[in-house]
Amino acid sequence: MTGYGEARLQDARWSVCVEVRSVNNRHLKIITKLSEPYTALEPEFERLIRETVRRGTINLQVRVERPRKADDYRLNIVALASYREQLMSIQDPPGVLVDMAALLSLPGVVEDRKPPADDPHSDWPALSSAVQEALRKFQGSRAEEGRAMGDELLVMGKSIADHLTIIADRGPEVVATYHKRLTERVQALVQNEGVTIEARDLVREIGIFSERADISEEVIRLRAHLGQYLDVIHEPESAGRKLEFVVQEMGRETNTIGSKANDIEISRGVVEIKGMLEKIRELIQNVE
Repeated sequence: MTGYGEARLQDARWSVCVEVRSVNNRHLKIITKLSEPYTALEPEFERLIRETVRRGTINLQVRVERPRKADDYRLNIVALASYREQLMSIQDPPGVLVDMAALLSLPGVVEDRKPPADDPHSDWPALSSAVQEALRKFQGSRAEEGRAMGDELLVMGKSIADHLTIIADRGPEVVATYHKRLTERVQALVQNEGVTIEARDLVREIGIFSERADISEEVIRLRAHLGQYLDVIHEPESAGRKLEFVVQEMGRETNTIGSKANDIEISRGVVEIKGMLEKIRELIQNVE
């Protein structure tokens, strides 16, 4: 599931910006981008994320900026004088003024005396608080997407239930149609070819077909799985893995129905259910 969360912390000492964003992934992958020297805290940042998130590619960015002071910059007089003397010695004609702006851009002339950073671990309480705030907002945005996704899953579940009702109603008609078609064929043989067929043979053939084409058990199991599917969607806890298992079982029963029922209408219903299950599989890859 996608999501985004942000938190900021600013005072006279520093400015902190934390961003957490995610893209879909079946597994949990964490990518961090941290200002120095806080890369030393990467395992702690990852631990906070793992306590909150189970799936997705999570990008965590922590930017820390500290105000600079005038004393942080110094001119290297020795380097500046050396550059100036060397340039004047090769000038032709001599005595032409040297461009000071050009000298200041030369390497080593301006020294950046950034004060040594504090121990990053001493800043952990404040940073962890900012990350947790960003994660709360991040989870809030994912919850909104999850509700929309849940509504879509319910709609697809309703579509499967409708097609399953049509299949269940059609099941007995398949046997009755076969019975009628077989009887008509036998009567035609008896009349045109003079073939004699025992009634018990006809009944046995119809019974074999009825047993082979009976999909009642598969329909019952598929309905049970569909009920479980709806229950899992309404569970308050993360249900992505459980939904994957339930949909897998639904697909297995649907395949069996398609292989057993020798009927064009049932085959159409099976194709529709398979299409819905495939859409559900794609969607729940993003569900925690």
